[in-house]
Amino acid sequence: MNRNESAAHLDQVLANVDANLDASLQRLFDLIRIPSVSTDPAHAADCRRAADWLSKELTALGFDASVRPTERHPMVVGHDRSGDGPHVLFYGHYDVQPVDPLALWHSDPFEPKLVPQPDGDTHIVARGASDDKGQLLTFVEACRAWKAVTGSLPIQVSVLFEGEEEISSPSLAPFLEKTGAELKADVVLVCDTDMWDAETPAVTTMLRGVLKEEIEISCADRDLHSGIYGNAARNPLQLMSDILASLRTPDGGVAVEGFYDGVQELPEVVKAQWQRLPFDEKGFLGNIGLSLPAGEAGRSVLEQVWARPSCEIHGVIGGYNDEGFKTVIPAIARAKLSFRLVAGQDPEKIRAAFRTHVRARVPADCSVEFFDHGASAATVMPIDGAFLQKALSALTEEWQREAAVAGTGGSIPILSAFKDKLDMDSLLVGFARFDNRIHSPNEKYDLSSFRKGIRSWARILAAFAEEAH
Repeated sequence: MNRNESAAHLDQVLANVDANLDASLQRLFDLIRIPSVSTDPAHAADCRRAADWLSKELTALGFDASVRPTERHPMVVGHDRSGDGPHVLFYGHYDVQPVDPLALWHSDPFEPKLVPQPDGDTHIVARGASDDKGQLLTFVEACRAWKAVTGSLPIQVSVLFEGEEEISSPSLAPFLEKTGAELKADVVLVCDTDMWDAETPAVTTMLRGVLKEEIEISCADRDLHSGIYGNAARNPLQLMSDILASLRTPDGGVAVEGFYDGVQELPEVVKAQWQRLPFDEKGFLGNIGLSLPAGEAGRSVLEQVWARPSCEIHGVIGGYNDEGFKTVIPAIARAKLSFRLVAGQDPEKIRAAFRTHVRARVPADCSVEFFDHGASAATVMPIDGAFLQKALSALTEEWQREAAVAGTGGSIPILSAFKDKLDMDSLLVGFARFDNRIHSPNEKYDLSSFRKGIRSWARILAAFAEEAH
């Protein structure tokens, strides 16, 4: 399909998106109903079902699609070469986070519910509605509309759907080693990020990396009666608390020795651009019931969540936690934590520095063991490429708001793998909103995001077709 043909058909494609939105929504519901929780072995068969579902949908659209096994959860790969010109690889993930605590959900997390809102929008409430099933299907449904109207896509498209993104993509590197040549394209498209605000689309060009660690500290050889052994015997929960507290400085920084080695200050031109963005710091925290920034003193909220590294504690386990009371000094305490990393930080060096920091604070008669839960480096995308400019123009046209170039505090481990192994840059175009409660109870995706996300991808595909001429 040439440039003139794709432009001529675009209005028909957009009309097809709107006319078939209910059917698109039902397909999203069908995918959401599959509880593809990747971290829980009990849901391994559900992850396979989700992969099979996606492969069948792609095949029905004319893709050469298949489910590819890995050591854990399968990948879905599909190719459609009906178009000409540029070749894009679209990436998404079908796995989701656990739903705990279930009691905080207002409805069944795997039975999607439409909840009308006072502003006239509607929330799609379910686990995976936003992260990443709703986002993933915006692209698939855009391809469906192009196929329905023209019988082909305006450009060459490949897709890779993963089932392990929520567990740091352990099978990804070996998979790319085997299939990298097949997946090689001009650019990677990713729909797993946020809009700038409720009405302003964004392309994300900066993501932090992540390092996940678990610590287990052992003191006495058994649980102890606190009346008999209290004071004299080391309490691993107290020791763990002291160590965790030692990870932060009084001004909100990270106290691990060498943690900031290689970290660069934000360029002034970028800092100035961010300062011009309509960002409400008080509202950002106010929306989650907080009011005081807790990170590095003197840094803006955007700097803290986009451009500065961090350390967060996610869970501390030990002792008696059931109903009632038990005066016991536990023998073991555990904690789970993560570091978000920025450009210039080596995840393995940070891991080594963290473990050295902890070991130096464990007494000689106690022991510590570490468990690695994955790591990935930060990713920074070039902001002057032709694909980026085409995407920004298409988004601006659809949303009637100038599309923003943004960063994000989240991490997508696959992006560094695409760059390192296949030398492919990525464009991150997402339609989630900051209040989508991803990873939390009552996750939601706005129906307007789903509709306009589909329309946005339809426009982007047409815009990319211009690169062929």
